[in-house]
Amino acid sequence: MSRILSAVAWPYANGPRHIGHVAGFGVPSDVFSRYMRMAGHDVLMVSGTDEHGTPILVAADQEGITARELADRNNRMIVEDLVQLGLSYDLFTRTTTGNHYDVVRTMFETVRDNGYMVVQTTRSAISPSTGRTLPDRYIEGTCPLCGAEGARGDQCDACGNQLDPTDLINPKSKINGETPEFVETEHYFLDLPALADALGVWLDEREARGNWRPNVIKFSQNILKDIKPRAMTRDIDWGIPIPGWENQPKRLYVWFDAVVGYLSASIEWARRTGDKEAWRQWWNDSSAQSYYFMGKDNIVFHSQIWPAELLGYNGQGTRGGEPGALGMLNLPTQVVSSEFLTMEGKKFASSRGVVIYVRDMLSRYQPDALRYFISAAGPENSDADFTWEEFVRRTNSELVAGWGNLVNRVGAMIAKNFGEIPEPTQLEDVDTKLLDDVKAGFAEVGNLISHHRQKAALAEIMRLVGEANKYVAETQPFKMKDPSLQGRLATVLHTLAQVVADLNLMFSPFLPHSANAVDKILGGEGTIAPMPQIMEVEDLDITNDDGSPRAYPIITGDYSSAPAWGRHEVKVGTPIEKPAGVFTKLDESVIEEELARFDAK
Repeated sequence: MSRILSAVAWPYANGPRHIGHVAGFGVPSDVFSRYMRMAGHDVLMVSGTDEHGTPILVAADQEGITARELADRNNRMIVEDLVQLGLSYDLFTRTTTGNHYDVVRTMFETVRDNGYMVVQTTRSAISPSTGRTLPDRYIEGTCPLCGAEGARGDQCDACGNQLDPTDLINPKSKINGETPEFVETEHYFLDLPALADALGVWLDEREARGNWRPNVIKFSQNILKDIKPRAMTRDIDWGIPIPGWENQPKRLYVWFDAVVGYLSASIEWARRTGDKEAWRQWWNDSSAQSYYFMGKDNIVFHSQIWPAELLGYNGQGTRGGEPGALGMLNLPTQVVSSEFLTMEGKKFASSRGVVIYVRDMLSRYQPDALRYFISAAGPENSDADFTWEEFVRRTNSELVAGWGNLVNRVGAMIAKNFGEIPEPTQLEDVDTKLLDDVKAGFAEVGNLISHHRQKAALAEIMRLVGEANKYVAETQPFKMKDPSLQGRLATVLHTLAQVVADLNLMFSPFLPHSANAVDKILGGEGTIAPMPQIMEVEDLDITNDDGSPRAYPIITGDYSSAPAWGRHEVKVGTPIEKPAGVFTKLDESVIEEELARFDAK
C-alpha cells in the first residue's frame, strides 16, 4: 500500500466553472483517486476555491458587493456543482481560511529566511481609471518573441514562453481595454535562478522515470532555459498580508498563495479528523507519492513555481538553508496535465458566451453522461472538441445501447426466469472464455488508470462490454424456453450476472452514479462508489469581524465502502427485480436545441 496525494487544481472563485475546467482538473483526478482507493492505497484528495486577486475585486465591483461576499457565493456554487458531479474529495476547502493564511505565511517566512525571496524594484501595471494593480493574466498584447497576438502578461500560449507585462508589445487591459500605466514599486521575488539547478535535477529525474506525459516534461524543461526571478507579491488590498510588510497595501500574489493550498488543505483535513499531524504521512514521508491534476495553462505553476517554493522551503537551492516547522516537504511525483477542451470548435470564453457551465449541464443531463464524454473523448493528450452531436452520439450509442442495454437485458432475463441470481451447472468453453477475459480486464484497466491513460482504460472496458453483448447474441438465452434447457439458461445468466458485476466495478471510477444504480439492479446496496457530501463547518482559527463564527461549506466523504479492485463472486440466490433503465436516451432534437442556446449567447 502506498500513500497517494491527489492534488487537484484550485478553481478560481470569480464565477461558476464550465465543463472545460472539470475536464482538466475534475474528472481525471476523481477517476484516478477512486481507482487508487479500490486498489488498496491510502488516498488523500484535496483542493478548494482560489479566492484572492484582482479578478475577484473586479467582479465584486461590477456587482456592487464586497470581495468576500462574491467569494462566499461562488465558493458555495462551485462546491455544489462538484458534489453533483461526484468528485470524491477528502477535503475541498478555500484559500480564505485562517488555516490557509497561517500555512502560507509560514512557508513564505522560511523561503525568505533561507534566502530565496529577494526584494527588487519593478514596474507594476496599474489601471489608469481605478489605480488598481492589473494582474499579469489580465493584460494582453503581442508576444515579443514569436509575434503572436493575445499573449498574456505572464505567458504566451503560442510559444510557451514566460513573460512580464512590460515585455508585451501594445499591452491592453482585458478588463476595459485601456492601456496600463507602469509605475515603480518594490516587491518580493522568488529567486528562481538560485533554485534552477535543483529544479533541473528534479525534472531530469522525473524524465528518467518515464511516467510524465511527454508534452508536460518537455515544456517544463524548456521553461528552465530562460528562468528569472518572479514577483510573489502585488500592490493590492485583497489577499494574504506579507510577513514584515503587514502595514503596506501589498499582498502575497496567487503564484505563491494558491499553490500552497495543497499543503494547507492537507493540514486542515488532518485537523478536522482529530489527528492534526496526520498530513505529514503524505508530505514528509519520502515514500508517499503526489499527483497534481490541472489543465495545460497551469503547468508552469506546478512544474516550476510550486516545486521551486518547496525547494526554497527545504533549503535545497544554491543558498542552502533549513526547512521550517513543517519539515522536509515532498516535491510532486507527477504533474498530470490535460490539454484544452474547446466547444463546437471554439475556445471557451465566458465573456463571449462560448461556455457550458457545469451547473447548466447537470441541470439537463445525467452527470455520468458528462463524465463519460470527458473520459472517452476529453483532452487527455491533445486538445479535444466538445460538440453536442458527439455528446448525444456517445450517450446513445455507447452508454445507452452498449452498456445500459447489457445491464437491462441481463437484469430483465434473470428477473423473468428466476427472480434471483441462479446457480450455474457445467460451464462451457464460451462461458469460461468470457469470464476469463473480463477478469483479466481488471489488471489491464487498473494499469492504464494508474498511468493516467484513462481513455484507453475506458475503451478497454467498452471492448469487454462488446464481448459480453456478443456472448448474449451467441448463446441466445432469450430463446431457452424449453424446460430441458433450464440448467444451461441458469449457467448463461449466472455468467452474465458475474460479468455485469465485474464490468460495473471497472466502470465505477468513471461512472459512480450509474455504478451504484447497477449495483442495486444486481441486488446490492448501491454503495460501491461512495459519494461526496457537503458539510457546513466553522473556520478553525478566525471569526467574522463581529465575533460570530465564520462558516463555509466543504466537500468531504467517507469512501471506505468502495470494494477492492478485482472480481467479487456474485451470490447465488440474490433477489433480482425487473430493472429500470440506468441511462437516459437523448432525442436528436437536443443537438439543435443546444446549438440554438449557444447561438443566442
